[in-house]
Amino acid sequence: MRALMAQHGAVRIVDVPEPEPGPGQVRIRVEAAAVNPVDLATAAGVLADNRLMPHQETYALGWDVAGVVDRAGPGVTGLRPGERVIGLSDRLTDPLKAQADLVVLDETAVAPAPAGVAAPEASTLPLNALTAVQALDLAGLAEGDTLLVTGAAGGVGGYLVELAVARGLRVAAVAAPGDEETMRGFGAEWFVPRGADLAAAARAVVPGGVHGLVDAALVGLPALDAVRNGGAFVAVNAGLAPVPLRGIRVSTVFIRADAAQLRDVATLAEAGRLSLRVAGTYPLERAAEAYERLRKGGLRGRLVLLP
Repeated sequence: MRALMAQHGAVRIVDVPEPEPGPGQVRIRVEAAAVNPVDLATAAGVLADNRLMPHQETYALGWDVAGVVDRAGPGVTGLRPGERVIGLSDRLTDPLKAQADLVVLDETAVAPAPAGVAAPEASTLPLNALTAVQALDLAGLAEGDTLLVTGAAGGVGGYLVELAVARGLRVAAVAAPGDEETMRGFGAEWFVPRGADLAAAARAVVPGGVHGLVDAALVGLPALDAVRNGGAFVAVNAGLAPVPLRGIRVSTVFIRADAAQLRDVATLAEAGRLSLRVAGTYPLERAAEAYERLRKGGLRGRLVLLP
């Protein structure tokens, strides 16, 4: 079978033996696999340079998968062959990951795909939507509290806005000026144009500062002053969490696969309450083009590989 690997910063397809599911695992025939910024970082060796994984000669690629269960290992009870699913390959050092013809995942990392949703759209859910869910959990805000989301037009940011609104939070979205209509459509109550004095602009619409902030744009310390004393700041990138000044609770979200949370976001997507944005699709053999397009930036939605 084919699998996408990175070596010395370049991505290429290699032929590898078909993986077999072990106890508690399922094998998924991949229909779609989204490409995320973490894949760029993996391919370039950035994660290894930052000691998040060992340096290796080659790196397997791909976190998100939508496809069909092809085989179930011993002890699997909740999924069956032929079932459409989504899943998250969250272990950095797995020798085979989601950008391949087949991928093996623990049953605890897989959930039924949202009914009526095409595989490319469904593949945008696992990594970005779970990051948003887990960041909101860390923020620990109550219904009616205010939340500022930086990078709100991005893959994680868009889900953050919609999931926060679904929890009853009042959201201020930070994005490019041309994204305001989209952010309002996602349910944001306030819009802060990217490039403005972030803290001043946020406090202009939410006097006293917001109760919480999730920093999907990796702004870091300059965003902290938008948060009121004793509020919450959640970073989505290791190493960019600011010092917890003024009693602000500062934390970093480290994504983990969670089948129950996957089921929850799939249910919301099935009900039309999450916007599944695909910026473009590429066959697996043109993966290098997809990686180069992502590297250039400016996308609204995810690029998706189709094996």
